[in-house]
Amino acid sequence: MSYDVIVIGGGLSGLTAASLLAKRQLKVTVIDKNYNPGGSCGIFKRGAVTFDQGSAMLYGFGESGFNAHRFVFNCLKEPIDIIQHDLLYCVNFLDKRISFWADVDKFADELAKVFPSEKDNIHRFYRDMSKMYQHVMVETPTYTTPDETDPRQGLKSFLKHPISYAKFLGYMNKSARSLLQQYFTDPEIFNFFDKLTSTYCYATVEEAPAVLAAVMFVDNHIGGSYYPAGSTLFLPGKLEKVIEENGGDMLLEREVVSILFEGGKPAGVLLDDGTKLKAPNLIYSGTVWNLFGKLIDPSHTTQKQRDWAKSMVPTYPSVVLYSVVDREVIPADTNPIEMLVGNPNQLDESEVTAYILSIDDRTLCGDDEHTIVAIGPTFEHWDDLDNAAYQAKKKKEQERLISVMEKRFPGFKNALRYAEVATPRTIERYTLKNGGAVAGPKQMLGQHMFKRLHTRSQWDNLFCCGESTVMGTGTPTVTTEGLSAANALLKKVGKEPFVFREGMQNYVRIIPKPFTRDRLYADYAESERQVMLKAMRCRLCEQPTCVKDRSTDVRGIMRRVAVGNFVGAKKCWLKAPASPEKLAQYESNCIWAMEGEETVAIQEVISYLVEDFV
Repeated sequence: MSYDVIVIGGGLSGLTAASLLAKRQLKVTVIDKNYNPGGSCGIFKRGAVTFDQGSAMLYGFGESGFNAHRFVFNCLKEPIDIIQHDLLYCVNFLDKRISFWADVDKFADELAKVFPSEKDNIHRFYRDMSKMYQHVMVETPTYTTPDETDPRQGLKSFLKHPISYAKFLGYMNKSARSLLQQYFTDPEIFNFFDKLTSTYCYATVEEAPAVLAAVMFVDNHIGGSYYPAGSTLFLPGKLEKVIEENGGDMLLEREVVSILFEGGKPAGVLLDDGTKLKAPNLIYSGTVWNLFGKLIDPSHTTQKQRDWAKSMVPTYPSVVLYSVVDREVIPADTNPIEMLVGNPNQLDESEVTAYILSIDDRTLCGDDEHTIVAIGPTFEHWDDLDNAAYQAKKKKEQERLISVMEKRFPGFKNALRYAEVATPRTIERYTLKNGGAVAGPKQMLGQHMFKRLHTRSQWDNLFCCGESTVMGTGTPTVTTEGLSAANALLKKVGKEPFVFREGMQNYVRIIPKPFTRDRLYADYAESERQVMLKAMRCRLCEQPTCVKDRSTDVRGIMRRVAVGNFVGAKKCWLKAPASPEKLAQYESNCIWAMEGEETVAIQEVISYLVEDFV
């Protein structure tokens, strides 16, 4: 198979780049180790419950601010239904719950109740940051990374608001603490902002660059906090849909083990099964450590480059508790996203962010329950453990996280219906994030912005995106990185890049909450809706019982149908079609049948693809 572009890594940045390139009619393939695309953004299921496996605090879908997700979906002309949370989140700090209101002044009033001596300074700080953000980010929308910004456009923006831009650029190599010291004196408020930067960019106020903090402290208020209606399955799923509808391929459950070179330049990839794929252009969406430590042979790099990559300090490894509890144990005033700060003076394992997205999306679990995904740092040693020691440590971490949740939600332990833990080893296994560092290298002074991987590599046909690149962690930032990589490649091959234009049609639909099952696929024709609902029941099993030999990718077909990707589902079917007898056998082997429940209607879904979908 001949390709124009090979994308290494199917996380949000890689999928964004690939979907935009496919939209411009380049022949693209995306290669990812996992059987589901999305990297840290996506789902897995346990029975009838849907869990978000990682990224679920989503920004970038708003009408203003740093709204990279909205811009990309508008460029792709792909509709997506999104829930907007009432609050960004709540921070439980010093025995107080601080609500992060969308209205910045209202939030400043809220924060001033916790730090009354700093009331005037809080308002002054947020007023100044909001003004600068308005001038730099809102009035001149740009969806590109700093290393790819056109100097002429940059100068034009600078001349529009020179004071704000000069101040903004002056924060480039200063710490967030130095910025805060211009406004505050209370040591406790520095601890509070420390928790925010640790959440936003996994760095303390001492480490985080002021230029990033200045944006992050304001952006989320202006842009808002969102969740895809029906689960995060839909965010990567819609990008995959655009790729496959425009002739692209998804090569899942395959790992790139090396980048092939010809004539001193990248020319393709070698896969773990021995397959070689060639393309004139490559996009890498992965960690800096894997790029220089695994994929590129040392003969093509210098010792200095390899040492630089190895020296990058990672974000802390994370551990995740996935749980289901009785609905009544979660108070009615709980926010879908709650930060729990156990120790206000330093980062420790009691600092956990809890995602209770079933508050706003009732399709995730039963009517009488809630899903809770709790993520936080782990300072345990996870390497070189035998299975018994590993399982014991997992159990210990599960009990620890449950105790943290018990403090916030009394009765949590007794209300627990299901729980399991993902460790740093789990995270690395599924996402190739080294050591379970969920956000790649820290976005800290000394390895921030231009001191990270750039969109363009030293080779003119290898482009980079993802958390190791200039903008660092977060779903809107990696989406922007994917957009920049796509645009850089489009410019190289002489095709039109994607740029903001006034009056672009909007394809992001903000829908009322709570979102309920009866509204799932409400805008589809009834025949499509029924088949999508049937496909949505598939549990996307890691070890499918339906097709044990993996000959027909039933779970891949169901995943695609569930997000409306009928083209991709049919393509997936045609790769390995099965006889009616086989399909009946697959359906009888469904894990639901083994549990005495109604099976996934595999035959009916396939029949629709074969007979009704053209």
